[in-house]
Amino acid sequence: MRKYLQIIDRHRASKGARFANYMIDLVAFYIVFFIILMLLTVINPAYGEWLANAHDLALRLLGIISYALFSFLVEALTGGRSLGKLITGTKVIMTDGQKPSVGDYFLRNMIRGIIVVDQLSFLGENGLHDSWSNTRVINIKNYDAERQLKSDINSIGAK
Repeated sequence: MRKYLQIIDRHRASKGARFANYMIDLVAFYIVFFIILMLLTVINPAYGEWLANAHDLALRLLGIISYALFSFLVEALTGGRSLGKLITGTKVIMTDGQKPSVGDYFLRNMIRGIIVVDQLSFLGENGLHDSWSNTRVINIKNYDAERQLKSDINSIGAK
């Protein structure tokens, strides 16, 4: 079982910041998704035909899976900072203060993709994707400032 640090709770991102992250990331996803679909259609027109004739459920599944993979790749490549998180000054971190592994990012985003109602569950105490993956979204500036202050205090009198 992971250690849970109180400093993580004190610097949890606000619900407003979390909602802004979601909206910014969703817009970024749709832009990238649209560009990729357009490129695929130009490269192979049969793909465009498939999209036009595909069942609604297949298109929804394609969107959900694509969003989960997009979110995973962005968080894994940027160390927990999607475009929305960069703009709002937030970051994904483990409940013990460690940086999440690629597997942690994958679990977090697959939960968010599989459990469709989880998309806005962070408006409660924690999102299911945060609770089940032992991650939190924190305000990075305040978190780093408190960690630095504690480090400074601990170093007083040390040689």
